[in-house]
Amino acid sequence: MDKDLLKLLGKDKKYIFIIDIIMLIGMLASIAITCGFILAIKEVYDESFNFLYPILLVSIGICVRLISSIISNYMKDYLGRKVKKELRNKAIKKIFSLGLREVDDLNMAGLTQVTLEGVEQLDLYYSNYLPLFFYSMLAPLLLFMISVFIDFRASLILLFCVPLIPMSIVMVSKYAKKIFAKYWGKYISMGGEFLDTISGLKELKIFLADERYNDKLNSRAEEFRTVTMKVLVMQLASTTIMDLVAYAGAGAGISMALTSASLSYISFYEALFFVLVAVEFFLPMRALGSAFHVAMNGASAGKKLLKLLNKDELKWGNNKIKNKEIKFKNVIFSYDGENNVINDINLDFKENKITAIVGKSGSGKSTIVKLIMGLIRPDYGDIYVGKDKISELERNDYYHHLGIVSYNSYLFNDTIKNNFKVANNLVTDEEIYKYLKMVNMYDFVMENGGLDKIISEDSSNISGGETQRLVLAINLSAKKDIYVFDEATSNIDKDSEEIIINNIKNLKDEATIIIISHRLENVVFADNIYYLEDGIIKEEGNNKLLIHNNLS
Repeated sequence: MDKDLLKLLGKDKKYIFIIDIIMLIGMLASIAITCGFILAIKEVYDESFNFLYPILLVSIGICVRLISSIISNYMKDYLGRKVKKELRNKAIKKIFSLGLREVDDLNMAGLTQVTLEGVEQLDLYYSNYLPLFFYSMLAPLLLFMISVFIDFRASLILLFCVPLIPMSIVMVSKYAKKIFAKYWGKYISMGGEFLDTISGLKELKIFLADERYNDKLNSRAEEFRTVTMKVLVMQLASTTIMDLVAYAGAGAGISMALTSASLSYISFYEALFFVLVAVEFFLPMRALGSAFHVAMNGASAGKKLLKLLNKDELKWGNNKIKNKEIKFKNVIFSYDGENNVINDINLDFKENKITAIVGKSGSGKSTIVKLIMGLIRPDYGDIYVGKDKISELERNDYYHHLGIVSYNSYLFNDTIKNNFKVANNLVTDEEIYKYLKMVNMYDFVMENGGLDKIISEDSSNISGGETQRLVLAINLSAKKDIYVFDEATSNIDKDSEEIIINNIKNLKDEATIIIISHRLENVVFADNIYYLEDGIIKEEGNNKLLIHNNLS
């Protein structure tokens, strides 16, 4: 049992107890069938041959047993499907709410495996193991309450032997936890390395390193196979122990019942009842033991999922944006809590002005972009949008006003038209054509299939310059009030760079423009330029002032 995993069910916990009640009714029906057969044997032995009551009892028992089995299986299936849907919704919402921040030690492959395969394992934990957990405790008690009135000696022996099965489970549980934790660790690690290898397959081929990485993947696969075999061996061993305990316990109970019958404490038919129902004391706990390993697997996957769901989210407020000016006031930020990446900086991105931040790689430019996007928060100091701190703004409203054009902006593997509709679902074909003309992409698009042209994965069927211009056109169609251009003109041809810069200049009267660049010559037109070095603003001013200070 894991209380944290149980809490994830919320109000759905009621289905577990409904399933248990139905399963208990089914067990009572099985006892009724047993009693019906015993009555039939008695009728034959007494030569009265009145089978009305035995047949009636057996028929009712079979019908109730059948109906209870159908309903309990349906309820389990319903609970499993409901849990999977809700957990995946929670995971997706959590990932979206965390934005682009790293989620503990889970990479993208890990997140995929936990939200897919992990949730599948949790389905079995919730729909199979938990109902069995409670049923395995209630069923022997109910049987004891029935059988104790027949022979308390045999009933006590059977009841006292039942806990030997969970005791055997406890003996292996600590070892099992380590094995399953290691199992999921190896599983996620192998998946991550496989995804990483496939993503970099081109580079591996070029550097003739594919065989070396193939050997590495084979090594990881062998490690996973080894830990999987340990899991199977452990399951087989524990199953064998549980079978021995169950058969020995049932045998002890039956022996006591037969002894009581031989001493005339109970009748032959009462002894026969114990012979037939003794195993029923152990079957629920035996089923629980079999499901235990599935549960351990699900619980290990659940811990990974809980780590994601319990990840702290950045706080946002409810205020709407009233002003497009962004200010950094004495902002300090560190990723590790020790080394400051941004060190006590003050920035002012004025409304309807072009402000640039220039600096070498590692100077803190990308961190400033993340701070503006609200993906991280300052350790000290504040960031204001108008008069409101960024943490006081309503996130969706803020993002409604914010546009990001980056060197690694993503285009979806979809049509050009649908990529535009991601940014603005109401955009018309005529408006798309207008923005394509603004970035000099209209002729290219019309000559290559029009708006229905499919952009390949990673934009592999268009050039880097065409990708950047298309990204710019999509952002222009969204009609944002604040635009951040993060190295938007890096690694593209001169013509594309000039087109992008001209469009940035034309946006000046409509939006607050922030440009991030590592070259001063790319931002000479900016109204104000900050020169950043080691997280500190070294110089500030327009292009002429910075050239005068020999920063060109």
